[in-house]
Amino acid sequence: MFIDRAKITVTAGNGGNGMSSMRREKYIPKGGPNGGDGGRGANVVLIGDANLNTLIDFRYKRLFKADSGGKGQTCNMHGRGAEDLLIKVPPGTIIKDEATGQVLGDITEVGQTIVVAKGGRGGRGNARFVNSVHRAPTFAELGEPGEERTLLLELKLLADVGLLGYPSVGKSSILSMVSAAKPEIAAYHFTTLSPVLGVVSIAEGQNFVLADIPGLIEGAHEGVGLGHDFLRHVERTKVLIHVLDVSGMEGRDPIDDFHKINNELKLYNERLFKRPQIIAANKMDLPEAQENYDRVAEYMTGLGHEIYPISAATGDGLTALMQRASKLLADYVEEPEELEEAKVYEAKPEDAFSIKRDDDGAFVVEGAGIEKLVAMTRFGDEEGVQRFQAIWRRLGIDAELRERGIKEGDTVRIRDMEFEFRP
Repeated sequence: MFIDRAKITVTAGNGGNGMSSMRREKYIPKGGPNGGDGGRGANVVLIGDANLNTLIDFRYKRLFKADSGGKGQTCNMHGRGAEDLLIKVPPGTIIKDEATGQVLGDITEVGQTIVVAKGGRGGRGNARFVNSVHRAPTFAELGEPGEERTLLLELKLLADVGLLGYPSVGKSSILSMVSAAKPEIAAYHFTTLSPVLGVVSIAEGQNFVLADIPGLIEGAHEGVGLGHDFLRHVERTKVLIHVLDVSGMEGRDPIDDFHKINNELKLYNERLFKRPQIIAANKMDLPEAQENYDRVAEYMTGLGHEIYPISAATGDGLTALMQRASKLLADYVEEPEELEEAKVYEAKPEDAFSIKRDDDGAFVVEGAGIEKLVAMTRFGDEEGVQRFQAIWRRLGIDAELRERGIKEGDTVRIRDMEFEFRP
């Protein structure tokens, strides 16, 4: 089954907790703190795999959670860092963040990797908090939580040449004749419901990937007839072979078909419309095609398009067509990427925070620094709480809450933690 879209949720590993311990050895009084740091949590990494050509694996598994880092140990020994979680995807996969719509990356090569969720850093052990004033701290940090994201995966096939045309014009028959691919072939429309790839070998060391794109119809650019699902796979092709049923068996005019399909390309993506395009006049083994060919050939030549008479049923003309496609592919010059409108991201200091009132009257404090501090503080440790309160005041949160009119007993909420305000 060919699946070209998927939604998955990935969670990176949490950092390991820091250790709180004191050095206790005979003849060494007041050994001091020796708790080590926790290990870093595992990242979630997507990697291109040559053995995959569909996203079907994500139909059955949609949740991925990486391992957490190891806990810090005594004697200043750090916890073990967790190994990254590798998720294999087929080349041609675009990764988007569902929450923001931001494109996180595009995997176009085998072995290419993209980190989609970063693991949390390990919490610091109590040995890291020794200073000239506080010589024997007992508190240690918890590990930082790993990132969690919901990702949208979208596969666009990586083919060199694409076969375009209305349903039942013979695209699948052409692919089966020039490659080892075995697409379904039948005498009804939309026999092919998903793109099929085949490798065309012209000579030793000279081959290219040919894609049979399911038949397009009028209105495809608006999604009619699964148009968006089909057109998406044409975007990465470099050369287009436009297959026409010159016989007119379906009661349609091949010239009219040509313009309708090209209009769909233009409306969907202007760059597709400008790709090198050669015309394959198919079904030349039929008498009706021979009668129509001269008219169609004269018209296409007048538009500046090369036209090749072929018969997918007998194989006539296919060799010349594939050789020409290979030559156009060799001469193809990569189009410059269209620059998207620049997005300006304002860098906010980690100490920045904001305060708002929730519907239940609670004061909600938000900010990367304070949220991380809450997640990594051991609130069951008195020294840890004192450190939290000191940082809370240093950041100016206490003063800001007072200006907002907070009263004793009011609720303050940070992430999943709730506090009762006390002066």
